[in-house]
Amino acid sequence: MNWWGKVIGGAIGLTMGPIGVVLGASIGHLFDQGLDSHNSGSPELDDIERIQAAFFTASFTVMGYVAKADGRVTPDEIQLANSIMDRMELDAKKKKFAKELFRQGKKSDFPLDDILEQFRQECHWGKNLIQMFMEIQLSMVMADGVLHPAEAEAVYHIGARLGYSRPDLDGLLSRMRAEAEYSQHRSSSDYDNSYYERQSGNVNAAPANALKLAYQVLGVTESATNDEVKKAYRRLINQHHPDKLVSKGLPEEMMAIANKKSQELTAAYQTVKQSRNF
Repeated sequence: MNWWGKVIGGAIGLTMGPIGVVLGASIGHLFDQGLDSHNSGSPELDDIERIQAAFFTASFTVMGYVAKADGRVTPDEIQLANSIMDRMELDAKKKKFAKELFRQGKKSDFPLDDILEQFRQECHWGKNLIQMFMEIQLSMVMADGVLHPAEAEAVYHIGARLGYSRPDLDGLLSRMRAEAEYSQHRSSSDYDNSYYERQSGNVNAAPANALKLAYQVLGVTESATNDEVKKAYRRLINQHHPDKLVSKGLPEEMMAIANKKSQELTAAYQTVKQSRNF
């Protein structure tokens, strides 16, 4: 994490607006718990490092805000936050820092709109970065399988502040739900190619429901042309390309999340391709 040492060293102080305030409060809390400082006196963050710090801070604090939107944080939501930290392979200190950011977001006086406004500015309205951020927040509302009205209003408000209409968010949420279900199909034992080879003689065969989900993951209907399917896949894979996202300021630890997204998109595309023999 390029910005990690500089943040812990206190180089940015309160110079990053509301995000700097949240960072300062979180770091101060961790120092109280015995997290040693290093790199003290390091230079100011450069542009990419500022984006990384803003993305990491906004992601975990707003996740905390969304989780608390319905009045309580469920075990499923805590597990989801922990699973994201695990996928990022954060060490003990960084994981403790992320948990403290999550806790900051749950506070009743959390400055949501100020954080979102600065996050948008730091990211220079980068559409792909903002979409990755929104997908992380939508994962939180999907964690317990129930979209509480207060959670829905929270993510609609967050989306509106970042340029998303309600239909845009509904479409994104629908694709993410399909992706989660499709991923379960892929990881289940009955999706093994050898099973289908034995049952149908066709190694490329897939459950009808998995094919339906694959179309939904790509955001196209079964009546779409081959060219439309290809364009949808290329657009989505370009939005989630890990190297491109990191070059624009996605924290490197979040590259694993982008990789997983790209893998699911490619798997869905391959399922549709095989069904159409193109």
